Amino acid sequence: MAKETGRKMIAQNKKARHDYHIMDTYECGLVLTGTEVKSLRQGRASLVDGFVQIDAHEAWLHNVHVPEYSQGTWTNHSARRKRKLLLHRAEIDKLESKSQETGHTIVPLALYFKDGRAKVEIALARGKKEYDKRQTLREKQDRRETDRAVSAVRRRQRA
Repeated sequence: MAKETGRKMIAQNKKARHDYHIMDTYECGLVLTGTEVKSLRQGRASLVDGFVQIDAHEAWLHNVHVPEYSQGTWTNHSARRKRKLLLHRAEIDKLESKSQETGHTIVPLALYFKDGRAKVEIALARGKKEYDKRQTLREKQDRRETDRAVSAVRRRQRA
């Protein structure tokens, strides 16, 4: 059997990038059961309400929805169980100290397979205020409008 290479995206948390200022990102492994891996291979997961909590110097991923595997038996997993994250001790200590500061949290950004192993990208983030969200949206719309205008000019020049 050929070894899997590359990066296969399973789920992204676009809402997190809208609701938080991303300060630092980390890639970490997950401790999963067999049926969870099979369910993820089908491309089914949701990171919307997910967050990371550090308990007793261990990082745990909470509220990430991985639906039960359809062909699973009594060994099936529960959909919203907490999952242990695999990080280096120094990274966990840094995340723990930073997340205790006011307004900081740790959120999952993406869930994917990298060379056949399930990985999650987490970020140390600070919550945005309502006006920050509006400003980000406005900048995105302005960028989109300028790109459209530039491409329209290029199209006219070619014709």
